[in-house]
Formats: sequence, C-alpha cells, structure tokens
Amino acid sequence: MKHLLFLFLVFGINTNYSQNIQSPSNKISVNFKLTTNGQPSYSVNYNNKPVIFESTLGIKLKDKPALDANFEIDNVKNSSFNESWKPVLGEQANIVNHYNELIISLTQKVTHLKMNIIFRVFNEGVAFRYDFPKQKDLNYFIISDEVSQFNLTENNKVFWIPGDFDSQEYVYNETLFSDINTQKINLNNGIGVKSIAGKYTIQSPLMMKSPSGLYLNIFEAAVVNYPVMHLDADVINYKLNSHLVPNAIGDKAYLQTPCVSPWRTIMVSNDARDIVSSKMILNLNEPCKLDDVSYIKPMKYVGIWWEMHIGKSTWDYAGTQNATNFAGNPIPTGKHGATTENTKRYIDFAAKNGFDGVLVEGWNVGWEDWSGNWKEEVFDFVTPYPDFDLPAITAYAKEKNVKMIMHHETSGSVANYERHLDRALELMKKYNYPAAKSGYVGKIIPRGEFHDGQTMVNHFNFVARRFADYKLMLNSHESSRPTGYSRTYPNYIAAEAARGNEFNGWSDGNPPMHETILPFTRLLGGPMDYTPGIFEIKRSYYDKTRTEQVHTTLAKQLALYVTMYSPLQMAADLPENYERYPDAFQFIKDVAVDWDESKYLEAEPGDYLTIARKTKGKETWFLGAITDENARKSEIKLDFLTKGKKYKAIIYEDAKDADWKNNPIAYKISTVEVTSKSKIKLNLAPGGGTAISFEPIN
Repeated sequence: MKHLLFLFLVFGINTNYSQNIQSPSNKISVNFKLTTNGQPSYSVNYNNKPVIFESTLGIKLKDKPALDANFEIDNVKNSSFNESWKPVLGEQANIVNHYNELIISLTQKVTHLKMNIIFRVFNEGVAFRYDFPKQKDLNYFIISDEVSQFNLTENNKVFWIPGDFDSQEYVYNETLFSDINTQKINLNNGIGVKSIAGKYTIQSPLMMKSPSGLYLNIFEAAVVNYPVMHLDADVINYKLNSHLVPNAIGDKAYLQTPCVSPWRTIMVSNDARDIVSSKMILNLNEPCKLDDVSYIKPMKYVGIWWEMHIGKSTWDYAGTQNATNFAGNPIPTGKHGATTENTKRYIDFAAKNGFDGVLVEGWNVGWEDWSGNWKEEVFDFVTPYPDFDLPAITAYAKEKNVKMIMHHETSGSVANYERHLDRALELMKKYNYPAAKSGYVGKIIPRGEFHDGQTMVNHFNFVARRFADYKLMLNSHESSRPTGYSRTYPNYIAAEAARGNEFNGWSDGNPPMHETILPFTRLLGGPMDYTPGIFEIKRSYYDKTRTEQVHTTLAKQLALYVTMYSPLQMAADLPENYERYPDAFQFIKDVAVDWDESKYLEAEPGDYLTIARKTKGKETWFLGAITDENARKSEIKLDFLTKGKKYKAIIYEDAKDADWKNNPIAYKISTVEVTSKSKIKLNLAPGGGTAISFEPIN
C-alpha cells in the first residue's frame, strides 16, 4: 500500500534562501541553505530546539573541482510518501515507510556541474544523500573525500568504538564526547587485524544521549558501491566529519553518473525506544529485488563451533595448526571437531530437539595454514577432510529431516573466494545446503584493501546476490556492518559484523553492558548472528587453568534470543551442556525466530532493554529483558497480549543469589496464568536477564 500525498515543483530558484522540511509528526525539522560562498548546509531541530547546528555538505573529487561551494539552486521539489511493506522475515509483519522529502537541485556556477541533495525526514529522524545526475561534464569520476558534517549542540554521552577500517569487533566505550580518544583503549582485545584510522576517528552507528535527555544516533543506510563512513570527532567543538574508508591507493570511490551516495542518517527522540525500534535504515533501502523468496526461511541451528573456541577440538585435521603436518599422509590427533561421527551426533541432537539445521566448521581442507600469513590460496571450499564423509552426512541429515549449514571461511583471501564461488555454491546445491556462514578473518586479498572499503562492500553485496542466483541464504562474519541491504536481498539473512559471543571463549570477553548497546547500534542495520545460548558460563569448567567466561548469567543468555533479533539463531553451546539443564533449554527450543509484532517496553542504551515479540502467525509471545552489570527491578504491563485471552507465562529468571561473575548459572523457572491486564515483576541480577514465554490457554 502506497500513496503520494502531495507534490509540487519550484523552478528557476537562483537564491540562497533557506528551504525547510518537517517530519510527518512535525517534531523534526530540517533547514537547508547555501552559505555565503555557495556551500550546501543544513541544520536539524527537534521540538523547536536545535540538535544539529548548521553543518556543511559537499564532495571532493580527484582531478576535478570540488563539489563543495559556489553552488546556486536550480529548483526544489517537495513530496510526501507513505507505504506499508511486508518483509520476508522480520521483527514485524508490516513496516510503515512514511517520510517527507526535499530534493534540492544545484549547479556549480563556474563548472556548471550538477548535484542534487535529497533529504527524507521520518518521525524518528533525518536522512540525506548526494545524487549525481547524468551530465556532459561528469561521467566517470573518483571521490577523494566526502565533507558531510554533523555539528552537535552539546557534550553528549557517547557509545563509541574506534574507526577501524578492518574490524567492528570492539567493546563499546561509554564516555562524554569530549573524552573520545582511541589511544586510551585496551588493544589487547582478541582482534587479529587492526587498522585504526586516528586518535579521534570512530565508527558509525554512533549512539548518543544529550545532557538534556535527547537520544541521537548517526549512521548510514544503503551502502552500495561506496565505502563505509566512519567519523572524525572534533572533541573540543563537538563536531563530527565524515571519514570514508580508502582503497589500496588512497581513493575513496569510483563512480559513474547517474549515481547516488549512501544515505547519512540522524535519528533523534526523547524516548530511547524510538531509536532501538526504528526501521528507518531498512526503509531507506530499495525494495526486494528477488522474484522468488520461497527458499528464504528462518532457522534455529546448532553446530560444531563452540567446542573449538573453548579448546575441546580443533578446526584443522591434524590438530596442530601446522601445514607441514597435512602434507603427504596426515596423521589425525583425534582433536578434529568436524568428523562424520561428531556431525551425526549434532544431527541427532538437532532432530531430537526440533532444530532446523547444523553448522559444521572445519570440514574442509586448509585449516592447518589459514590465518595470519596473507596467503592467496588457502581453501577451495569443496574438498572435505578425510574424516568428513560429505555424501554420508547429507544422507543422514536428510533421514533426520535436518538441514546442513555450509561454512566458507575465506581467511581474507577474497580473490580466491570469488574464483571458487560458483563451484562452492554448486556443491551446496548438490548436497542440499540451504545456507552458508562466510568468514573474512585476516588481512584482505587483494592486498592493501580494507574490509570497509568500496571493493569489499561490493564483494559482500555481490556474494549475497550470487547466493540469491542459486536460491541460497547467506550469513556473513567479519564483513562490513549491514546498512539495510537485507531489505533488497532478504536472502542475506544475517551477519556478525560486531563483537560476538565467541570473544567470551578466549579473550577478555564482552562486558555485561555490551548486549544492551548493540540493539542501538549494530542491529539498526540488520539482523546479527550473535550466537547466544551459552550455559556453561566459565571456561574453567573445561580447563581449571583458564579464567575466561561469558559475562552474563544463564538467564540473560536466554533473554538474548528475544533482544538480539535474527531470523537465524544458534544454540551455541555443546549438546551435553544443554542436556544438563533441560528445563532452561526448553526456552531455546520454544522461542520463535520470525515475528508478527515487536513491542519495545523499556530501553536505555548501556543499561537495560526489554522487548516482547509475537510469533509469526501464532498467538504465542516471548519477552526478553537484559541489564548491564547492575541488578535491576521493574514491573512490566502485559497489555500487549490479546485482550480477552488467558496465557500461561513460563518465567525463566535469575535466582536471588545469581551474579554474572560469581554465580552465573543460578536460575529459577516458574509458571503463572496472566492476561493483558496483568503485570509481571522483573528481578534481574548483575549481568542478568529474564526470558518469558506466553502460551495461550485454550
């Protein structure tokens, strides 16, 4: 359903007079004007108070005059748009896309080059992009810089990670804007490849809270054929400037008219729930381009994965991470995880407990010498190890009605992956694998390219499209962070692109507040494969000499299935650990992964989050509540439940003496009867959570 509310054009404007546009709710307003030297600029108000002071815009070109000054306005177009669309998979069955739009057409006086700036104003924020129309004097061109500014009004509290061109796998820093400094963070954090751009360069999405209580978020949407945008912070004047990731020779983007930049976004509200629930990033992407989406289905899966992270088994066949041990006649040590026998054990567990799929990492040759050597040819993505019987496993999985999930680790050798991609996808089709998890650990080949540059952005998007050609689903790890491309290609079912649960297995881990920040940042751009569900919290359970642990309680691990949205959810722990806690495991078995409706009940970035979601096509609801390192109590109204119906609420919560560090596995389960008029008290331990399932009573 869509309709155009109004449209009018103004031609022949050759003036610096300002242009204004407001959100449909009239709470947000944008003022655009040309400065005295003809440079585009804008400002943003919320409830008639400034949140972005006048900020300049522009593009710098290589070997051409910059498109950042000496403009005059040719014409202005205003319009409004309102539609409701249905995502293939999602947090809600219908998404409203409602905005007012302002298009300013500009011509540079001396060069006669043309550029349009497009603003869209939603009820929760502002988006703008650069539009380069087809023209005689601008065909092929190279962007050397983008000079988009975001001039803040206050010394906001910010949740930031360094502007690293190769990784987003950082713990968030919670500081004042004036205290941003990448040189003060601990870099002994388990990240293998680091390319931090500067002392004051940070990443978007950047979540903020102003001293006056406003919540702001600066991000981008629809990053296609363009590098990722990081941000340079002026910590004295509270200003941010766009910082595009360069390619191997220092250029930012190679373009040909007609073309557009990604959207730059500014979300603002006095209610944090408006930010965390926003679908603005998705709405700024193109509609689905796939004719057939029947193969795109949500999945819950288990896999041979966590046992490698805790040192129980290895990815490589010989178990020594030494390539010479695989030459000739390799001798297995018995530690290889991806064996036929072990895989069948996971298939049996999945079938018994109603899981859709099994992921197997380390199934293919190459893991002896895969990381850290900047090696061109590592994996061929089709040859299994001698102890992994691909045909037999396929037949066994089919017999048990379980799907296998492929694993494609590239070791950063993108050129090698693209050479082998079609053969790898043909193998998946031959053996009936519906989805693959890809990985990009290490420095990129082509050498000199970064994970976040234009080349790699194009690669990640290309792989998603190629998977679609084969009617396959993709879950990327170590990729550039998503910016809503899953609306256009919904077979791009999930991504990691942030510091996931795996870091709790072998590094300092993720602090308790980490999962309360990700929904305000990384998840705004698309589903995240966070791999929750770890029950044996402490690694000392396996090795008394190890001190690593998951920085949550067990109950919080359950709640993450609701608060960390993904239509692809892993029960990440070992089968035997779930078998020791079958009552808690029941929630993971029951919880849905595709939703009709989502209600954001409580939200404060860095502190807490409570979400309730209704199962797609059913009357069951699930609630997840999480907190940071502080214990928390609250009372939740259940008015989201259907009126007149009774529900059985099964509550999985922290025990009274639970604590993420000292007593993380202490939990209790209770059952009560509730209606939409009921309330439930939540008691969250430090680093804790509560998970609730609501089943209608017939």
